[in-house]
Amino acid sequence: MWTSGEGMVIRTRGVSLEGRGYGPTPERAPTIVLLHEGLGCVELWRDFPQKLAEATGYGVFAYSRQGYGRSDAALLPRPLDYMTREAVDVLPDVLKAIGFKKGVLAGHSDGASIAAIYAGSVQDHRVRGLVLMAPHFFTEPMGLDAIRDARQAYDEGDLRARLGRYHRDVDNAFRGWNDAWLDPTFEAWNIEEVIAYIRVPVLAIQGVDDQYGTRAQIEALETQSYNPVDVAMLEDCRHSPHIDQPDRTLAAMAEFVGRLDAIEAAEAEAA
Repeated sequence: MWTSGEGMVIRTRGVSLEGRGYGPTPERAPTIVLLHEGLGCVELWRDFPQKLAEATGYGVFAYSRQGYGRSDAALLPRPLDYMTREAVDVLPDVLKAIGFKKGVLAGHSDGASIAAIYAGSVQDHRVRGLVLMAPHFFTEPMGLDAIRDARQAYDEGDLRARLGRYHRDVDNAFRGWNDAWLDPTFEAWNIEEVIAYIRVPVLAIQGVDDQYGTRAQIEALETQSYNPVDVAMLEDCRHSPHIDQPDRTLAAMAEFVGRLDAIEAAEAEAA
């Protein structure tokens, strides 16, 4: 179990993953599990997890997937279904390791896709809702162009040096993500089929100026979901709502989990 704000190590399938919990532990309150983006890690959430715990009263747990942050390096090249493998094979082990009892999966970018895959593929009644920040359900030409720009910035600019402050093996982190997305066969990647199997309320948050995805990603979620989908499209916001618009993102998430609490209380009273 975690001590708020202190790092911990999760061991799963022979791999060590770094993690950090904030606020109350799972036996004391529901938990929001944060799933980072394709170049993210625990440290790159910055102060958002602590603020999220304070705003919601939930515990918040973040971890770095294999290949990121201070977690063990990943074997490269990554399989092109790596997000599905993370959702189905790894995430259940992480939830077990932290003693997850009930709560919300909150993912950003790749992490949002992993959260959606989990909710649409794994029957887990402990998961009461999803927060999907800048989710990807399929590739888009403009998003792939932005990923090509990231490769150029990494090879020729200062992106490698900036990321190197957060990842033990920065090349492993970047190449694992970038090479997978720019593999020619990855253009056909599509996980829309999981949407119809999601059985919990969803909050989708996206920046109007997101350089990696258009509103078509959110529209796919809205039109194909059988459960309530709330959408927050944020002005003056690119791909990272929790960084570009942290206050509005925190407010939207706090309101969402508050409604989940009210629904659960009403169901308990009716029973």
